[in-house]
Amino acid sequence: MSIRYFKIHSYQQGLFFRGGEFRGLLDEGRHFLLNPFIKDEVQVVDMRNPWLRHSNLDLIVKSGVLEGKATILDLRDFQRGLVWVDGRFQRIIAGGLYALWTTHKKVEVQIVDAREVCFNHPDISVILKSDDVKDYLQEYTVEAEHIGVLFRNGKYVDSLMAGRYVFWKDIENVNICQVPVCEVSLDINGQEIMTADKVTMRLNAVVAYNVIDAQRAVRYAKDTAQTLYREVQLAVREIVGTRQLDELLAQKDSISRELKEMIAQRAHSFGLKIVSFGIKDLILPGDMRDLLNKVTEARKAAEANLISRREETAAMRSQANTAKLLENNPVLMRMRELEVLEKISSNSKMSVVIGEKGLADRVMNLL
Repeated sequence: MSIRYFKIHSYQQGLFFRGGEFRGLLDEGRHFLLNPFIKDEVQVVDMRNPWLRHSNLDLIVKSGVLEGKATILDLRDFQRGLVWVDGRFQRIIAGGLYALWTTHKKVEVQIVDAREVCFNHPDISVILKSDDVKDYLQEYTVEAEHIGVLFRNGKYVDSLMAGRYVFWKDIENVNICQVPVCEVSLDINGQEIMTADKVTMRLNAVVAYNVIDAQRAVRYAKDTAQTLYREVQLAVREIVGTRQLDELLAQKDSISRELKEMIAQRAHSFGLKIVSFGIKDLILPGDMRDLLNKVTEARKAAEANLISRREETAAMRSQANTAKLLENNPVLMRMRELEVLEKISSNSKMSVVIGEKGLADRVMNLL
């Protein structure tokens, strides 16, 4: 006869099977198996590890022997369990049957309904540090100065402010699209455009915008900046392509305002507000620049010549007026002669030679 001996310590429990069927628990102490004909088996488990894992757990639970010694959890597919052991968070469990020993450890379990999808908990920071949390939870962070547009199964649900959001996995398809709400500048560079008079030029512009309807912005286009860029391109070609080069150069500011109004109408349809729009540069081909420089040079030379002629005419008119005034006023003429003589005598040494009587009289009369 074969006798088998087992010793079970105070922190252990024996699982007794006979012929593959669970028969009960063996408590602390010495145990002997005397039956040589039936296959008996005792599996000793350590209750200091609260998790009772066994292929026949359903049979053990059904027997009722775990009552008072373990916490039994039978979670449905949409339920999740949050397990604390001795006040410390240990793990998340999904749907299924679980047994946790409570004789040597303090076990607490919170059962939550994952169909709510969004997960909120006072200890969420601790829970997210768990090793297996990524198997059950998906974390999203909406950055500062952004709005998160929440979709569940492709349907819009809500607009989320900046912060951290956590959702249950494998329940619904959750997606958050982040949209900036601050002012954003978009450069529109190197646009090749032909004017109405067949001049090819390159245009650089800048547009500033912000999002006023995050839901519409996300639903209208995957990339709002790229969509706005395309709309600006079309508007620039529509406006600039109908203008001649001289008009573009002379009315750049008014054309910028017209473009802003057109772009603002299109941008509003997908939730954007245009703050400002401006044309930075109009770049012409090299030969066209040389030609315009020559035109400008000729125009400036003509203006300079016109100004010179105008000044000469004014000077001659002034001289004619002076001569007429002196002719009609002998005394004024006499004073003018004395002024001239004074200037001559003050700036040089003057010798007066008196010759015949007539010359002397004229000099004396002059003096």
